Amino acid sequence: MQKKIFLSIAVLLISVLFLSYSVFPEDNKSFQFKKQPEIQQVKPKKPVKVKLKRLAGGKYTWDLTGDDVDEIVRTDRRLRKLLKIE
Repeated sequence: MQKKIFLSIAVLLISVLFLSYSVFPEDNKSFQFKKQPEIQQVKPKKPVKVKLKRLAGGKYTWDLTGDDVDEIVRTDRRLRKLLKIE
């Protein structure tokens, strides 16, 4: 019984708030969305993907993929240094 009363009061309160929001649109005019093209053009950099393979002789090979060529070269150098290939 109490749940029904609480539920009906909650529905009534929500509907009153919704109706008051739609009846008084003057308050809505002060809130405006602004488009900022410099924010839309910012894209996060994709990381370099590394597929590391170990050969039967204990040597390593890898495939590098990514969008930034400089980052791929840096990753390749770092792998060679860490695996002491150079």
